Amino acid sequence: MKTIDDLGDLRGRRVLVRSDLNVPLDGTTITDDGRLRASVPTIRRLAEAGARVVVTAHLGRPKGSPVPQYSLRPVVGRLAELLGRPVAFATDTVGESAGATVAALRDGDVALLENLRFNAGETSKDDAVRGAFADELAALADCFVSDGFGVVHRKQASVYDVAQRLPHAAGGLVLAEIEVLRKLTENPARPYTVVLGGSKVSDKLGVIDNLLDKADRIVVGGGMTYTFLAALGHEVGTSLLEADQIDTVRGYLERARTAGVEMVLPVDIVAATAFAPDAEHEVVAADCIPADRMGLDIGPESAKLIASKLLDAQTVFWNGPMGVFEMEAFSKGTRAIAQALVDCPGLTVVGGGDSAAAVRNLGFDEAAFGHISTGGGASLELLEGKTLPGIAVLEN
Repeated sequence: MKTIDDLGDLRGRRVLVRSDLNVPLDGTTITDDGRLRASVPTIRRLAEAGARVVVTAHLGRPKGSPVPQYSLRPVVGRLAELLGRPVAFATDTVGESAGATVAALRDGDVALLENLRFNAGETSKDDAVRGAFADELAALADCFVSDGFGVVHRKQASVYDVAQRLPHAAGGLVLAEIEVLRKLTENPARPYTVVLGGSKVSDKLGVIDNLLDKADRIVVGGGMTYTFLAALGHEVGTSLLEADQIDTVRGYLERARTAGVEMVLPVDIVAATAFAPDAEHEVVAADCIPADRMGLDIGPESAKLIASKLLDAQTVFWNGPMGVFEMEAFSKGTRAIAQALVDCPGLTVVGGGDSAAAVRNLGFDEAAFGHISTGGGASLELLEGKTLPGIAVLEN
């Protein structure tokens, strides 16, 4: 896989960069700039090398046409602040504004194009439609740098097709993500503990399936807990449950037992009367959830148990919160696990998505973790052993 160094002298050359600037917004206010900060080093390096940098990204899920609430305009000011240099903004992706904005760039300048997903060609399943949009993007540049790890699992115009049309390289963020995540699948330091949470078992089936042959322990928390508890024959009340996955989960529990992989499930649960921040709640044993209550967090004994399983770990991968961390009453489990990772002596990898958001929202120092991934879905698919289109195309 080529790196930026392999592109040669970049002074005066137009470099199209695919970044991941898909930040959460409250109106026009960025509530978590983690992805912006992660994208800055590659953009800055290119600008300092004298390139004319054309940044592309998406925000949200517009359906192929402009939607004001998904405009990247609110990102421009913060990106410029982090870069320490002005950032021009094109009000379209490949139209008149984009052409004029790119043409006006001088060596070391940076421009950001409007949301790629305002153009239906970006995400089209039709190779010809997607390719036509990629042709227009490629016409704006002399070479391409892929640095949006959060989208490399997508076969999209700005991720996959552009790389086939221009001299290309992987950016620093993509290279760092791949290096760290491969440590989780290729001879990981042991003991190797995987902590999986989040709402749905179905989102993690591939990861569980692949890591049952690699991990020493798999810890289950969050909303997916209740499908596991149901598979053991326990009452789960009104908790989130994927009934169609119960048999699959039973199979994984049996495979783990046969392979000698320790499966760690919560021993107590914070059970509430409703999905609300002020709902009445109590801590109950995991096998005694009242029929009229729902589990919204792991309990204190579960937090202690899971933390104890991380004490000797040399490699830890965590993806998915332990409860509804956005509600203070149900954030303690996630906070406890984040702290356990901080205290862990080994390599600790936070697998993007809600886990990364939880770490920042709960006030933890990001530097206290070995690595915080910018790509939840991409991280999971890499750990599932899948081929990621946006990575495979860079290897050609």
